[in-house]
Amino acid sequence: MSLALKLAHKGQYGVRSNPMVGCIITKNNDIIAQGYHQNFGEPHAEINALTQINHQANDTTLYVTLEPCAHQGKTPPCAQALINAGVKKVIIASLDPNPLVGGKGVTMLENAGIEVVIGLLENEAKQLNRAFIKRMKTGLPFVTCKIAMSLDGKTAMASGESKWITGESARLDVQKLRANNQAIMTGSGTILADNPLMTVRLDNIDNTPLRVVVDGKNQITNARLNIFSEDANTQVFNSENTKINDTGKLDLNDILSQLAAQDINSVLLEAGPSLIGAMVTARLIDEFIIYTAPILMGSDANSMMNLSIQKMNNKLELNIQDIRMVGEDIKITATLK
Repeated sequence: MSLALKLAHKGQYGVRSNPMVGCIITKNNDIIAQGYHQNFGEPHAEINALTQINHQANDTTLYVTLEPCAHQGKTPPCAQALINAGVKKVIIASLDPNPLVGGKGVTMLENAGIEVVIGLLENEAKQLNRAFIKRMKTGLPFVTCKIAMSLDGKTAMASGESKWITGESARLDVQKLRANNQAIMTGSGTILADNPLMTVRLDNIDNTPLRVVVDGKNQITNARLNIFSEDANTQVFNSENTKINDTGKLDLNDILSQLAAQDINSVLLEAGPSLIGAMVTARLIDEFIIYTAPILMGSDANSMMNLSIQKMNNKLELNIQDIRMVGEDIKITATLK
């Protein structure tokens, strides 16, 4: 199953809204076939593995990181393919949260007399597809907030100047982070101040996340802005297409719901302090990735987020998941408690 999980991860740039899935087929304790879901709309991991043995899998044990599907989607149901191939036993890391599957694959296999075991390396499998699982269960994408800041928590000078806080290694890491998400979201203030391209710039990775702009003041009208380049698609949310909340501002939850309805599992938030603060206040950020440079920018510089907390009792605590060096910068991965 560990090998199946490693295989599954190879599909990270191709499966898009689908989960990453890996599959290993064994016979007499020897691996005889393996596969993973490579690209959206193409055969699933189980089919790619079965194809290697011409769908002849009598008396075999199959390891798969996610419950085989039992419904006709863009591809035929994998559970039926396993039955037809003669698989004897299926070991599944985690059940599929998709209501179209939701245990139906297991039931189909068991009704055909196939032994099914569930839960081997389940936590690792769920971590792999955490964004897909969140969208299936909540109707919202998984949101990662990326911040590049100085050691004293500043993200730009008072003038707006921010290039460059972190070093080349950290900026390269951000490109990989972008490639791992289906959408990159920012605010209109960042667009007007920096005119960013907001694309993935990696020679060996062909991935174009949707560019999302939160434009509460309907300011993004200039078609010549870099955000509207042909490098990627762009979606602007403003008062014409987004619900308004009780404070008279755009409903951020509605924006994320609309993105999820487009089958977007993961969103990378790269924004200024106002939008980040609003997202934190609304508890819409699942994970922070903070690149901290060994520099000081002073009290006049802009802080990482606009968040008004008056009392120590109201402070927001973080769970630190990981700390590592990226070049000369510190990369911190954290979640809100």
